[in-house]
Amino acid sequence: MNKNLQELIKISLLDKEIDLMDPKIAQVRKGLTEREEQKAKKELLITDLNEEKKEHLTLLAKCEETLKNASTKLNDIASKMQEVKTEKELKALNIEEEIAKEQITFQNAEIQRIEKLIQSTEEKIQSTQQEIQDLEDQMKKIESEIALEIENIRKEQTEISKKKSAIVEKLDQKVVVFYEKVRKWAKSTSVVPVYKQACGGCFIRLNDRAYSELLKGDSVSTCPHCGRILFVEES
Repeated sequence: MNKNLQELIKISLLDKEIDLMDPKIAQVRKGLTEREEQKAKKELLITDLNEEKKEHLTLLAKCEETLKNASTKLNDIASKMQEVKTEKELKALNIEEEIAKEQITFQNAEIQRIEKLIQSTEEKIQSTQQEIQDLEDQMKKIESEIALEIENIRKEQTEISKKKSAIVEKLDQKVVVFYEKVRKWAKSTSVVPVYKQACGGCFIRLNDRAYSELLKGDSVSTCPHCGRILFVEES
């Protein structure tokens, strides 16, 4: 087998090991990641609740202003009644008084309703903040528990990368560049064996001429269909 091809096979196997490290870390961090996502959702909820509270406070201020105006109106009507001269004027003032009283009653009820909504929203905010704090406590605990495990995986990843670098340094750089181009899209299937005269990546059968050239092993061969680097496993 071509020497360059032998080295590419080694590099591809090392790359596969390196690629497996990130999923390992992701698996170790799974519990932490889940809590990070929960925390992010609860922080968004608090933002929404604060916005909701702000809207309630704006509405409350409007109701209080309307109540104040209605109370002033009622006092003005009471003053005018002291100076009323005709039955018609009295009747008109009585109607105005009834409207003002109804408005005051309505606004008082509305203020009570809004204040309850504000209280409920504040309770939800406090409850959610506590849930976030609990999640942060859990995250700190998980981080301390998995720190060593992740560190060991990183060390293993570094050691494998060193082995790869040692091979790459001795290899023809044109071959290395070509391999990296294939790896950009083929990932862990950049270098594949041939099974029953078919590419181990795309599984399309090679014609006799291409297969014959591959068997000679004089150079690095690629699949004419998908472009992956091919090799024939030695028995």
